[in-house]
Amino acid sequence: METNSKYLTYKGQIVFGKQSMPYFDRMPKEYSENEACFVFINRGEVSVRAPQEYIYLNEGSGVLAKCLNYYFETKRKHRTPDEDIEVIAVLLYPGIIEQLFDFDLASSVHSINYDIKQVVINELLENFKRSVSLLIDNPELADEKIIEAKLREFVLLMTKSQDIPDQYEFLSNLFSPIHISFKKVITQNLYANLSLDELARLCHMSTSSFKRKFDAVYHESPKKYISRKKIERAAHLLKSQNLRVADIAYDVGFESVATFNRNFSNIYGKSPSEYRLS
Repeated sequence: METNSKYLTYKGQIVFGKQSMPYFDRMPKEYSENEACFVFINRGEVSVRAPQEYIYLNEGSGVLAKCLNYYFETKRKHRTPDEDIEVIAVLLYPGIIEQLFDFDLASSVHSINYDIKQVVINELLENFKRSVSLLIDNPELADEKIIEAKLREFVLLMTKSQDIPDQYEFLSNLFSPIHISFKKVITQNLYANLSLDELARLCHMSTSSFKRKFDAVYHESPKKYISRKKIERAAHLLKSQNLRVADIAYDVGFESVATFNRNFSNIYGKSPSEYRLS
């Protein structure tokens, strides 16, 4: 099954998109030009691994996100080859928003604070999603005036559905600075089997800067610290949970049981099975 993507553009920017794809393990959400977005899950289920949150989304839910790095993740278990995921996205850009709403984002004052937020799709948002899907499938219907109207409608519907005082409050928060705690990102994603490059990306840092920051904060290399924390959690699970060793290895973020056994033995001097018996 191949990935199928369709888009609508406005002023040279993609503002609405529909993408269907087979199930995958992990896929980064790439941003450009300070883009915020809303993603409807139209079919299937997916999780979002953000710097400081992990959000599960199924059909009929959505996620609102500022311009921050995050990953989409899915589970392959119990999936058949013909199953897929379909999402519909609304992409928002500061320049377009300021033009459509005659609103200076730089001078705004915001009191609502979130970087990424799960949203339950009510009937109004569901109808909006269907109308956008229709336009994406029939781009000849989507002239500039219609696209402008749909963008304004989306902002109004989000303001109402999230009980936000007005559309300017919603927009000023959506494009306000993100708040990332380095330690919270590490703690939140310790057992996620992320590479150092992926972890650095969640921290909005280059890999080299991430390694320097990590050493300064934890006084240990990322690889050594993360491996040790995974093994410590595994040891706790071996004593407190009646789980298979292979399941524990997966739960704490190891790709293979062999790697898990080797790292465990290096720290505790015995295999996971021997540790459990002792």
